[in-house]
Amino acid sequence: MKTIRVALAAAACGVLAACSGMSLDPNSLVQSGSQAVQAASLTDSDVRTLSDKSCAQLDSENQIAPAGSPYTKRLNKIASQLGDNINGVPVNYKVYITKDVNAWAMANGCMRVYSGLMDMMTDDEVRGVVGHEMGHVALGHTKKAMQVAYAASAVRSVASSAGGITGALSASQLGDFSEKLINAQFSQTQESAADDYSFDIQKKKGQDPSGLVTAFQKLAKLDGGKSSMLSSHPASAARAQHIQQRIASNK
Repeated sequence: MKTIRVALAAAACGVLAACSGMSLDPNSLVQSGSQAVQAASLTDSDVRTLSDKSCAQLDSENQIAPAGSPYTKRLNKIASQLGDNINGVPVNYKVYITKDVNAWAMANGCMRVYSGLMDMMTDDEVRGVVGHEMGHVALGHTKKAMQVAYAASAVRSVASSAGGITGALSASQLGDFSEKLINAQFSQTQESAADDYSFDIQKKKGQDPSGLVTAFQKLAKLDGGKSSMLSSHPASAARAQHIQQRIASNK
């Protein structure tokens, strides 16, 4: 029985890539297996609760553009072209005032766009990026990313000892989890699917999706910065080409 438990834990460890460089100690492997089970068993309610907590934490740590800001007005206009919900979940749009180039969304409809991204992009390009982030939520990618972040953060241990996700979490624990979540890397398949979602929703709403092409072309020229989009795969240039092909074929 012990051998089976160790084997199962080792498999879980490999899936989460949590044990790289570690010796195969039975106790640590079993613990990793337990963490994987806890993460995989997160309910939709758990995901919404963690999203609410994480989004609130990040909002408290960043400068949010006020309602009358040109950034907020721009984003509200762009949002009206895409819709106010993702699979029935209302979207809450806000802009973070920062030079960083990024945007992200969570399963509870929390959508944040960085002013650094808006400064370098047209409205059509921002719309393409926002549609892409909506795609990650609509297609369930953000839930999977949260499961991985949960398994790798201190939040999981605290939640377990407190008897549930709603247990008391320190700012540092929640901050660690939030950072892992917004910096999560999606797979090539997930990124491509989110690109196609952005293309499709813009076409459905009667919008021109070509901004997604030029947005990726601009991202391809950047050589760094705090953006999960910059280190994603496939490369931005290839993603731009894929959308160009879809525009040309009108499919």
